[in-house]
Amino acid sequence: MTPDELKVVRRAYAKQITAAVRIVDERVETAFAEVPREDFLSPGPWPIFRMRKAYVPTPTADPVYLYTDEIVGIIPERHINNGQPSLHAFLLSRAAPRAGEQVVHVGAGAGYYSAIMANLVGASGKVTAIEFEPELAARAKANLIPYRNVSVVQGDGSSVAFDLADVIYVNAGATRPADIWLDRLNDGGRLVLPLTTDLGFTSSNWSNMHLRGAVFLVTRKGEEFHAQWISPVAIFPCEGMRDAESEKALAAAFEGGEHQKVTRLYRTDEMPPERCWVRAPGWCLAYA
Repeated sequence: MTPDELKVVRRAYAKQITAAVRIVDERVETAFAEVPREDFLSPGPWPIFRMRKAYVPTPTADPVYLYTDEIVGIIPERHINNGQPSLHAFLLSRAAPRAGEQVVHVGAGAGYYSAIMANLVGASGKVTAIEFEPELAARAKANLIPYRNVSVVQGDGSSVAFDLADVIYVNAGATRPADIWLDRLNDGGRLVLPLTTDLGFTSSNWSNMHLRGAVFLVTRKGEEFHAQWISPVAIFPCEGMRDAESEKALAAAFEGGEHQKVTRLYRTDEMPPERCWVRAPGWCLAYA
């Protein structure tokens, strides 16, 4: 396949994944059309994730096989993947990074979605890509060299220092929001926050995914944090942000349902239980 033909395939892929999640956002579509996915993966053939944690290799190393709405293994033996494009397209459309904004990407992997964000914020914006795994951080740093508005940091995304951000995009399952994610969010800033139970990535029963993980969009308004459920999720656990008490509270909250009614995040555990979807030491997600 020639480079020009691949550009056509990439544009069709971008249209397909945005249509799959019913978003009409030309900027997101353009970003997915312009960033080559193969630049952020090992040489092909590539391992494509299937249910029950099995991987099936692409027939050849032709990058055309990467332009479907598939999850591709980055370190498949550890089940670390380049996530589902349509999910990220949807989440990015909700976070809505704008030209000139500052974005922090926690759990950057090999850098593909960091590059998408770099495209969205443009040359006047900045993306800080944080990756815990040293091997992946090194790969992301090499892969992102062409993107001059991206810096890569190896470390724990729940504690690494970073500048104030307009968007914090967490790409791993936490049991609670990290203090730094809330502290460093600008007024009007948006936090994409996946919260998962201990079964949020390990169970093969994908039909019950909504009972194990959810993504919340948290928006800062002064000293208040407004929150809303935006998607179910199954995602790799977030290093440094798994604690037993919050996980236990989350598991009970998911069993009870009603996560779609959440409207606020509070940095306290003193809210009345009847107002809370989940309440754990130092924080809660509440209905009002």
